[in-house]
Amino acid sequence: MAERNKNMREDLLLAGINEINLNGVHNFSIRRVAEACGVSCAAPYKHFKDKKEFIYAIIDYVNKKWRVRQQEVISKCGNTFREQITAICVEYVRFLMEEPYYRSILLLKNDEYDNIYHKAQGELNSTSQQLQYNFFTNTTMDKVTQMRKIHVCRALLFGTVFLIDAGEIPFTEESLENLRYFIDREFDLP
Repeated sequence: MAERNKNMREDLLLAGINEINLNGVHNFSIRRVAEACGVSCAAPYKHFKDKKEFIYAIIDYVNKKWRVRQQEVISKCGNTFREQITAICVEYVRFLMEEPYYRSILLLKNDEYDNIYHKAQGELNSTSQQLQYNFFTNTTMDKVTQMRKIHVCRALLFGTVFLIDAGEIPFTEESLENLRYFIDREFDLP
């Protein structure tokens, strides 16, 4: 019975992710999620107190998936913060491309949800932010240069996702290696 409940919870979360993809957070409907899972409208409330808790659980679910991927990457790459930052940026693109339905959760805009989700949303980037902080505290870069480098790295990351989605570049290991090169090179530029 516990396994069935666990599977139902995950089924609801996955259907909830799809619901956000189709209708956004503001138009999120627990009724449609229940219908998609073939269960009664009351069934989701056995797992989630209300709509806010459900959406928070969805964000947390995606966070956990991303956190596992980050830890796998960090365990496989070099010991320098620079190598880890670069590897996580490349893996983030891979994650966004391999899990396109997670994108709507990972890329929620601030005006699409209220403050209860800010903490969960912030956890998505906590590992990479900590790596950046660790890297920059060991350099002599001023704050303006640090912020510029973060901006460029994020632009490279999201620009790559956009270019792949638009069909401008293929989603291949070669494209990911190009991204790795560009991000790594950014740390050598003034």
